[in-house]
Amino acid sequence: MKKFIIEDDFWEVFPNAKIGVVICHGIDNTIKDNEQYIEMISDAEKEALKHLQNPEFSKNPVIKVWREAFQKFKTKKGARSSIEALLKRAHKGNPVGTINPLVDIYNSISLRYALPCGGEDIDKFVGNLRLTKAIGNEDFIPLGTEENSPPYEGEVVYKDDMGAICRCWNWREAVRTMLTENTTNAFLCIELVDETRVDEFEKALKGLAKLVEDNLGGTSKISVLDINNKEAIIE
Repeated sequence: MKKFIIEDDFWEVFPNAKIGVVICHGIDNTIKDNEQYIEMISDAEKEALKHLQNPEFSKNPVIKVWREAFQKFKTKKGARSSIEALLKRAHKGNPVGTINPLVDIYNSISLRYALPCGGEDIDKFVGNLRLTKAIGNEDFIPLGTEENSPPYEGEVVYKDDMGAICRCWNWREAVRTMLTENTTNAFLCIELVDETRVDEFEKALKGLAKLVEDNLGGTSKISVLDINNKEAIIE
């Protein structure tokens, strides 16, 4: 039985964080109607602009809170949260584009609510998935390369028994567990560090689960992990 476990060294740095998880089973992630997802992302990009009221991009609260979070642990120089990367594209009018239905769905939710979202193929996990601080010797092949790029010691990472899955918390993910058209069982997550946005966080989770079920079938189960609830079953 695979679990997602958030270890104590994470909670020592981020005691008030919440990690929302949507576990999806029996989905069909094959691409059938690309136009549908182009429209979904385009609508979300327009919606995202409401979160960018300050003309100085980095001063917008949804960006600032993650810049501050990334200062609390060792990160690769220039690493930014996934939501900052998405919002920067929306801000500049540079379309995000489609990848596959699951990724398009979580990107649209991420943009709409200005919260980091991610996803992995559960069947590619080796042992339990953990959100923790890296030892520094974990194997990690990031998307877009074939070279091993291990995390720093003390860097916040998602990892399993084979190596790191996502570096700098939500900056860059690994090739090994990425979502593909062949994915049938998926781990999706939404991350919250701003305690004032719990309502939006909960709406985003429900919206994510509903979009997956409505478009890809299967079943979706929501769990919220915090300092008092540190693990969830993911299969």
